[in-house]
Amino acid sequence: MIGFKFGRCLKSRLSSISGFSCVVNRASSSWWSHIEMGPPDAILGITEAYKKDPNPKKVNLGAGAYRDNQGKPYVLPVVKKAESMIVSENLDKEYAPIAGMPAFAKASAQLAFGKDMNGLNATVQTISGTGALRIGAAFLAKFWPGEKVVYMPNPTWGNHIPIFRDSGFDMKTYRYYDAGTCGFDFNGCLEDLNNLPKKSIVLLHVCAHNPTGVDPKMEQWKEICEVVKKRELYPFFDMAYQGFASGDIDKDASSMRYFVDQGLSVFVTQSYAKNMGLYGERIGALTVVCQSPEGAKTVESQLKILIRPMYSSPPIHGGRIVTSILNNEELRAQWLVELKGMADRIISMREQLRSNLEKLGSKHDWSHITDQIGMFCFTGLKPDQVERLTNEFSIYLTKDGRMSVAGVSSTNVEYLAECVHEVTK
Repeated sequence: MIGFKFGRCLKSRLSSISGFSCVVNRASSSWWSHIEMGPPDAILGITEAYKKDPNPKKVNLGAGAYRDNQGKPYVLPVVKKAESMIVSENLDKEYAPIAGMPAFAKASAQLAFGKDMNGLNATVQTISGTGALRIGAAFLAKFWPGEKVVYMPNPTWGNHIPIFRDSGFDMKTYRYYDAGTCGFDFNGCLEDLNNLPKKSIVLLHVCAHNPTGVDPKMEQWKEICEVVKKRELYPFFDMAYQGFASGDIDKDASSMRYFVDQGLSVFVTQSYAKNMGLYGERIGALTVVCQSPEGAKTVESQLKILIRPMYSSPPIHGGRIVTSILNNEELRAQWLVELKGMADRIISMREQLRSNLEKLGSKHDWSHITDQIGMFCFTGLKPDQVERLTNEFSIYLTKDGRMSVAGVSSTNVEYLAECVHEVTK
C-alpha cells in the first residue's frame, strides 16, 4: 500500500514536472523567435554542392586547402615524423601558458623576421591566423589612440571584414586589384594610401594576396613603405602563406621584413595551416614589433589579458609539431623541401592551365594566371561564365571568378581549360 501511494505520488510529481518543462520549453523557444536564418557560408556551400554532383568529371576549385595531384588532402611526411617523435616522448596534456609555449613563440618570430628581434617583439600563440587577427583587432580596439577605422585592400579575404567589424572597427578600402589587367593597381593604391588620414591602420597581405593572388613587386613595396612612413600609417600585416607562395620562406616574408628594417612598428599574424598543412590543428601566432624590450613586455601582458577570457590558452599538440619542426635541424630541412614541393605543384598547375588555354586558341590574354601567385587565382571570369562552368560542366568556384589552384591537377587541367575556353569564346 505504501509502495502504491509512493508510486502514484511520484508519477503525479513527474507529470507535474514534465508539464512545467513543456511550458518552459515553449517560453524558451519564443526567446529566439525574432532571429532570422543566417546566410550559408559561400565556400562551404560550394563544397556541399560539389559533393552532391554525380558528374565523374566534377572539379572543386572553391576550397582553400591544399590537395595533392590526386585531389586528396595532404599530410606532410615531416608532420607525421614530428608527431611520432612527440608521442614517443610520452608528454602530458597540461594547459599551455596563456601566451602559448615560449619555444613556439620564439621559433615563430624567428621564422617571420629571419632573425632574433632582441626582445623588441611580443609574440603569442593563437588559434591559427584567424585567431591572431581577432586578438590583434581586440588589442587595437582597446588601445588604439586614433579613429577606429581599418583600411583594407579592395578586395580582401572575406573574413577580414567580420573580424574587425566584430571588434568594433569601421572598414574602408584602398584600391588594390585592377580588374582590367587582372593585376595590381599600383598607382591607385599609392594615391589612396597618400590620401589616408595620418595615423590610420592599414591592413596589408604579406604575400599570396587572398583572394586575387596579386602581389606588389619588391620595388613597389618599397614605395608603399615610403608612403606609410610619410603618412604615419600603422601596418597590420597578415602572413598566411609564408613559404607556400614561392617555396622560399625568406622571399615570401621580404615585404614585411623591409618595413621592419625601416624601423616601423608593425603587427604580424602567422598561420601554419597552409605551409605545414596543419589546418585542423589551428596553430598561428601574433607578433607586435615594439620600440623597446620594456614596451614588448607591456604589450604581451595586455595580449594575455585579452586571451584569458576568450579561450584561456592555445592547443598544445599542433604547437608542439611546429616547434619540433622549426627547432630540429633535420626536420626543418625536410619541411623546407616539402613546402617547396607544394608551392611548385601550384605553380606548375598555373603554367599548365595557361598553356592549355593558349593551345586551344583562346583569344584572351591569360598571362595573369602565371603572374599571380599562391593558392588563389582571380581568373577574370564573369558571374555568368562561372554559372555556366558550374551548371554545364560541374566546375565549382566562387561567383567572383576566384579559383583555388590547389584543386587543379594533372588529371583535370585539360578538362578545366577546355571548359573555361568554351565559356569565354
